[in-house]
Amino acid sequence: IPALATEPRFAQRLREHLEEQQLLDGRYRMQEMPGGCVALPVLEEKLDRLQLPWEMPCGLVRIQVRRDPSPSALLWGGGVSAPHATSLPQDPVPSRAARRQTPAQKLRDELRRLLGESWSEELEHDVPRAWQRHGDLLLLSEDSFRAASWEKLGAALWETVASALGARRLARRGRVLPDGMRTPSVTLLLGQDGWVEHVDNGIRYTFDVTKCMFSPGNITEKLRVASLPCSGEVLVDLYAGIGYFTLPYLVHAVAAFAHACEWNSHAVEALRRNLVLNGVQDRCRIHHGDSRQVSSADRPRAPRTHMASPSPPLSFQLELWDVADRVNLGLIPSSEEGWPVACRVLKKGTGGVLHIHHNVETLPAEQRSLEEASSDRERQHQSPTEDSRKEMPAARVRPEWQRWAEATAARIRGLLAELHGQPWRTSILHIEAVKSYAPHVHHLVLDLECRPALP
Repeated sequence: IPALATEPRFAQRLREHLEEQQLLDGRYRMQEMPGGCVALPVLEEKLDRLQLPWEMPCGLVRIQVRRDPSPSALLWGGGVSAPHATSLPQDPVPSRAARRQTPAQKLRDELRRLLGESWSEELEHDVPRAWQRHGDLLLLSEDSFRAASWEKLGAALWETVASALGARRLARRGRVLPDGMRTPSVTLLLGQDGWVEHVDNGIRYTFDVTKCMFSPGNITEKLRVASLPCSGEVLVDLYAGIGYFTLPYLVHAVAAFAHACEWNSHAVEALRRNLVLNGVQDRCRIHHGDSRQVSSADRPRAPRTHMASPSPPLSFQLELWDVADRVNLGLIPSSEEGWPVACRVLKKGTGGVLHIHHNVETLPAEQRSLEEASSDRERQHQSPTEDSRKEMPAARVRPEWQRWAEATAARIRGLLAELHGQPWRTSILHIEAVKSYAPHVHHLVLDLECRPALP
């Protein structure tokens, strides 16, 4: 940062002169320098206009900032010097006004200084106002810095953005690829790699943001999962990803063992690391491949002993049957293709609980009010069914959600009866609204209890 160094007795006059000439850099405060001088930061883009009266002896110095490890002291001007100005302070001190700025405002101001006269209203609208932070990496939105003018700045743009926002690495999000794995299209803009670490509810997740998704919107469901009574239970997580739900089940819900199924090799690598990071690698076995493919579908296999072991290759059939007390189906927009597999892995003798994720369309408010009134009248004349909810959730369950849950319960009951050749009963324990996924579409989780019917 360029600054004018002078003796304290000239400081006030120098400040007034710089303010009058609009040369003072308002981002930083005047600060003391070793040797008794003081330094007033000035705007670098206006240095060519700098004209100082000879009666105010001063010299131009550069205040070291962290990203510039080589300090320099340059005395400019015809014979102008500042006594004892060779030792420089280590960091510029932000002014009070700068400390009151939001990160978005600071970013905008830094970019305006970088572009100078090229700055425009169009470019200002192209500057992001929000982003995701993962440690020292910032993930920018897809529509950030798309104007052609930004490309001309090259690496200077990304270095300025990172410096303004206190980051070392930058990436920009694109559209999720339609490959069935919800692979992100993320471009690394600054830095060597995209591996980051994120902490949720005391659980450490590491993943490569350019290869794997991480949804902060699912935090409420991860907290709910962590509170479930799973001690002594075996979990099968059919869509484990990097361990979004597998880890809360193991770390907080204290499941005895987990079978984590995942077909994305990048997510599998992150899952391996996360199991180790959280010290639960001995209580989980990873099944690398498409969990919808189940071997020996016509007959059960003896359950495997719960030993952590290397994952099979990607081309495999899931060799699990009759092992699970609980099955997590955390795939949206629909996990329906995994329902037959969930039924097969559920314990034949005692059954268990399925946690079924699904995106459910919701009627607009005006239509919903009429629908709910009609639904309430119908329920007054209906007797309880075996698929009615055992517990009323805190939030009102909308009729569309209830219809989807009842249809799902009936479908699962039919799959289980067909699979085992005997009747099963299903009970809706809970319907959880995780988040709004799109206009009039909600991400729901159905907790469905499944038990063999008594003869």
